[in-house]
Amino acid sequence: MTSTPALAPSGLADRGFANFFIAAVIFAMFVAAAFFSAERKDITQGFDEVAQASYVAQIQHTHDLWPAFDDLRMLDPKTLRFTGEANYLDHPPIFYALLAVAGPDLEGRPQALLTFRLIDVAISALGVAALLGLGLAAGFTRQEFYAYAIPIACIPILAPLAGAINNDDLAFLGGAIATLGIWQLVATDRGGWLALALVGVIVAAWAKLTGLALTGATVSAVIAYLIWRRRWRWSWTIGVAFAFLIAAAPYIVLTLQYGSPAPDTAAQVAMLKHDARVLGLADLPRKSFLAYLGYFIVAFVAEWMPSLSARSVFNYAMLIVPVTALACAVAGLLLSLRRLWRRRETALDVVVIAGALALALSFVMHVRHSYADHLATGWLMEAYPRYYLPLAAIVPLAGLSLLAGVPSPRWHAALLAFLVAGPIVFRLFGASFG
Repeated sequence: MTSTPALAPSGLADRGFANFFIAAVIFAMFVAAAFFSAERKDITQGFDEVAQASYVAQIQHTHDLWPAFDDLRMLDPKTLRFTGEANYLDHPPIFYALLAVAGPDLEGRPQALLTFRLIDVAISALGVAALLGLGLAAGFTRQEFYAYAIPIACIPILAPLAGAINNDDLAFLGGAIATLGIWQLVATDRGGWLALALVGVIVAAWAKLTGLALTGATVSAVIAYLIWRRRWRWSWTIGVAFAFLIAAAPYIVLTLQYGSPAPDTAAQVAMLKHDARVLGLADLPRKSFLAYLGYFIVAFVAEWMPSLSARSVFNYAMLIVPVTALACAVAGLLLSLRRLWRRRETALDVVVIAGALALALSFVMHVRHSYADHLATGWLMEAYPRYYLPLAAIVPLAGLSLLAGVPSPRWHAALLAFLVAGPIVFRLFGASFG
């Protein structure tokens, strides 16, 4: 991190109180925004909420905690009564079963939607609290804490997603817990933090396969680092193996049932083919892989601020903000790698490198899977950044890594201003959701 003058105990206390106050304000604003979204969101607009709610209602209706994918049916979005339409989801049912038990009967009761959405708000709020807790535990200066926490709070999709019934909220919580756990593990070498990180892996994995891929790869990379630096306690190994087995258990079952941990259900394939035909994509020539990769990256950046209405030229121009933030994150990653090579790394560097490796691996898998769908159906709309929310803290942490490596006071101040103000500007002017 950036060097700071030695502080007296009162100075440390003042800085800690200031950061805690900032964290409390950010947390309260996030909860308010998520609650407002939960109250006003149209169930048909975004995040597959009709399908997610249908999964919950199906488990309540049949009392089958592990239903076959081919048996899943969709609710009518207006009446919340079951239709004959097949549900296309292929996630393990654990998240939906928990919601089914925790909430009231959903079938035929549109007024019950808000209760389930508020459960999701609570889940996401716990995730935000864990990430803010990481910033407090790290001992950042007030300016560094701003540069870390504000980008997380300003993620455009986070509050709207929190106010919807969606398993991405649980994956986000698991990823936040895992990130906090590995930071503290590297900083303290205490096994309790490893246990917390493993709990995060299990939570994220039981939400969805991408949660397992992202958190599992990150924690594995940190474990490899500790082994490399001879800081690993081999007595932890059995517990880690058992935790990973628990995390992967739903996908082992799905593989035994369907031959894949994320099977392409008949309803999913039919939906992609139908939507591709409706949008005029089915009969178009298929893109080469490089052309598709370029399209995917552009769409991925654009979807960081999802919009249900047409964007203006100004809205598109605002995309320079997340692009620049990603460039800063890559530069910060390179600096972290250099510190690691020179054996001068801190917990910040280890977490940034481990998270970046996991993000890169998941991105490759994401592109590969979506390109296969494109070749099969012509479909082009799978560049969803929300899949990466379990590691939402990595980009702002990488920005702090870059900030620590900027010696010029002028450039340091300019970069700090961008890291703090950029997300706010983009959130206000990038586009409006809904």
